[in-house]
Amino acid sequence: MPDAEAVKEGKKYYEDVPQETPGFFLKGSGALDWGMKNRLARVFNPKSGRAVMLAVDHGYFQGPTTGLERIDLNIVPLIPYCDALFCTRGVLRSMVPPATTKPMVLRASGGPSILKELSNEQICMDMEDAVRLNVAGVGIQVFIGGEFETRSVHNMTRLVDMGLRCGIPVMAVTAVGKDMARDARYFRLACRICAELGAQYVKTYYVPDGFETVTASCPVPIVMAGGKKIPELDALTMAYNAVQQGASGVDMGRNIFQSDAPVAMLQAVAKVVHDNMKPEDALELYQTLKEKK
Repeated sequence: MPDAEAVKEGKKYYEDVPQETPGFFLKGSGALDWGMKNRLARVFNPKSGRAVMLAVDHGYFQGPTTGLERIDLNIVPLIPYCDALFCTRGVLRSMVPPATTKPMVLRASGGPSILKELSNEQICMDMEDAVRLNVAGVGIQVFIGGEFETRSVHNMTRLVDMGLRCGIPVMAVTAVGKDMARDARYFRLACRICAELGAQYVKTYYVPDGFETVTASCPVPIVMAGGKKIPELDALTMAYNAVQQGASGVDMGRNIFQSDAPVAMLQAVAKVVHDNMKPEDALELYQTLKEKK
C-alpha cells in the first residue's frame, strides 16, 4: 500500500549539498556507458556542466508556431549560438544543413494535435533512425497526472530501453495539462518519477517557490523549459534563478525565436547559464548586441 507519510511536506532535501557523481562531470551519469556519456558531453558543456538548448519542436503538435514559420530563415542562423537543437526528425532532415556540428536532440513522441487530448501520445520514431541521424539524444513527453499518464510513462520507459541498447540518452519532458498545478510539489513528483524510471535527464518548468527542492530531489540533470514568451529581463532572470537553484541548463524556445533579436537573446542566455552573468548585465548585453545588428 502507498505510504501516506511519503507525501508529507517538510522533508529534507539538503539543497546546499551537491550530489556527487564519481567518474563524470554530469549529475547522476557516472555509471552510464562511454557512448552515452559522450553524447551527453556534446549537449552539456563539460567546463560549466550546463547546456543552452534551443527548442524548436513546437510544430509537432501545433503546426507553424509564430517564429517557426520558416525554419530555414528563422532558426538555422541561430544554431551556431546554442549548445544543442531540440527538433523533430522531419525538420532535421529537411532544414538543418548536414555540415552542422552542433548536437541534435530529437522529439520522439507525438500523435494528437492541439485539437485533441495531448496526453494521448505515443512513440513516433524508431531508435535506429536516431542512430542513423547521429543524434545526441531524444526527448519524450511524460504526462504525470494526465488522462493517459500510464501510457506516456510506458512510452518513456520503452524509449529508455531502446536508448540503452544504442547509447542514446533520453530527455523526459514533464508536461503540464490545463488542470494541473504548476508548483514545486507537482514537479518534484513528475521529475522524480521520470528519473526513477530511467530518463537520463529531465526538462521541466521553473517555479519561483521551491524550485531548489525539485532539482535537489531529482538524481539526474534538469534543464529548465522556457515556456511562453515573456519580457527579455524576465526570461533572463528565470534562467539565472533556475541554474542558481540547481538546474543544469535551459531548453528555451519562444523566449528566443520570438524575441526581437533572437541571436542577441541566445547569446545573453548563454552568458547567464555558462558564466553566471546577472540578469541585468545580460539584458544590457542583449541590448548592445541588438543595436549592433
